Amino acid sequence: MRIDRLDHLVLTVADIDATVRFYTEVLGMELVRFGAGRLALRFGDSKINLHEAGREVEPHALRPTPGSADLCLVLAGEPSEALAGARARLAEHRVAIELGPVERTGARGGIESLYVRDPDANLIELSVYPAAAPGAGAGMQPGANAGTDSGADAAGIP
Repeated sequence: MRIDRLDHLVLTVADIDATVRFYTEVLGMELVRFGAGRLALRFGDSKINLHEAGREVEPHALRPTPGSADLCLVLAGEPSEALAGARARLAEHRVAIELGPVERTGARGGIESLYVRDPDANLIELSVYPAAAPGAGAGMQPGANAGTDSGADAAGIP
């Protein structure tokens, strides 16, 4: 078996309306309605399905808990413009940047990231991959040590 990509994930939230506002108005995702009153947030080729705490759809995580997620979202566009645009959008909506910009390691190599919190205090990492450079993009190799993020341990953020 070989996994190709992540299609969707489920985020358990305390207040669906507040979550929808944050992810659509601040992060620019698209609200999608499906099934019997279900909601999702679409971006790129992926989506986040929303479950309200205490009203989860079966089957669900063993311990569905608001505020327990740590997500890295890659911004579209030219890296420096995308990061500057994200900072401006966050400021416009009075969303505090918890950390960043900082260098981290994504699935395809080095990234530059900003960290914020959503309404449930989930950690949201907004990232860009640098413009292509000679030798760049090696990414994570199977079995490679993933603990090379600069400052990650000291800051207490992955």
